[in-house]
Amino acid sequence: MIPTITAFESSPDRGKGQARDMRVRWALEEVGQPYDVRLVSFSEMKQGAHRALHPFGQIPTYEEGDLALFESGAIVFHIAQRHAGLLPDDAIARARAITWMFAALSTVEPPIVEFGTARLFESDKPWSAQRMPLLEERVRDRLGELSRRLGNADWIDGAFSAGDLLMVTVLRRLNASGILSEYPNLSAYVARGEARPAFKRAFDAQLAVFAAASNP
Repeated sequence: MIPTITAFESSPDRGKGQARDMRVRWALEEVGQPYDVRLVSFSEMKQGAHRALHPFGQIPTYEEGDLALFESGAIVFHIAQRHAGLLPDDAIARARAITWMFAALSTVEPPIVEFGTARLFESDKPWSAQRMPLLEERVRDRLGELSRRLGNADWIDGAFSAGDLLMVTVLRRLNASGILSEYPNLSAYVARGEARPAFKRAFDAQLAVFAAASNP
């Protein structure tokens, strides 16, 4: 059965692969699972049909037969459980890889998203000058901790896993800020993720949607 995921009809990231459907596309490409994509507009995302799949009116969603999922992390976890290649066979290594999935989304991503939101949408606020250094400090604290943990390793905990997949997509949110370049091993880590053939296929697929929307 071929699953169907949803993605932005017109992505606000202009094809840079920052929207969260990118994580799901990449996971599906890594395991070699074909998939269909249903594009939704911003207005459609808030309507009843889409909210039946995603109660918060966002993307991505995942449909496979009678199963409907939302939240990119949960979808990637489902894919990793169903297919070989994203989680180790060894029980202990598998549990650790799952831990890193949670760490990427629950510990590393929140300060990065808060920083990005403030940078893009709140820079004109009178309190921005005081708040931004604090937000940057929180991001650097997390990056410093992650950088020390990664060290000189290729991947965060042994072989490439769903934990790395999610962590790389989280760190890519810093591409425009320049902060990631302060941590050479993390920059190289992201570059390794982006060099994977499955990432390239997923990136090209989502970029094609933006290109088509830009040239009707």
